[in-house]
Amino acid sequence: MQYQDLSSFTVPSNFRGRSKVVVQLWWLVQSTFFALSPQVFFGWRRFLLRLFGAKIGNNTSIRPSVKITYPWKLTVGSNTWIGDDTTLYTLGEIIIGNNVAIAHRVYLNTGGHIYTKPTFDIFCEPIIIEDECWITNDVFVASGISIGKGTIVGARSTVLHSLPSNKVCVGCPARPVKDRIPVPSNEFNNAKDLLNV
Repeated sequence: MQYQDLSSFTVPSNFRGRSKVVVQLWWLVQSTFFALSPQVFFGWRRFLLRLFGAKIGNNTSIRPSVKITYPWKLTVGSNTWIGDDTTLYTLGEIIIGNNVAIAHRVYLNTGGHIYTKPTFDIFCEPIIIEDECWITNDVFVASGISIGKGTIVGARSTVLHSLPSNKVCVGCPARPVKDRIPVPSNEFNNAKDLLNV
């Protein structure tokens, strides 16, 4: 029995959403004008992404080391942060809301392969991160996932199932461990209290 025969693998004709020439042009722009831009040039990187079809809101900060496979499949709201070394693997759509904080080395993965077929067919499903979420360091989010408004995903968690709104979620797979309850801005929870899950 043969589990996979990669010589028979093909990418569907319109899977990328643009021609191979546009894809290669974006990857060239991303590795030069985007990646080599000074950190504070957030407006420049928003411009480049919009030039290639991304929908990017106002005052959104995307670091130069962020990797985006196909920007025309990316939507990001306003006042959102996307941190260093984050990968937005946009084989399918990634939709990120307003006031979202995505920390460093986060991996949003919209694609995969159908491992039950010897042809190892590729597939994609969207990822949706609603407004006011915080996705902390080293989090992996799988394809087809929605993360509800205001939810926090703890460091090094793996999100394999959609998460509800207004929760603090941790683990592999990530699961809600407590509610996220806002407090007045003049009150400060110390770090120990914040980490007490």
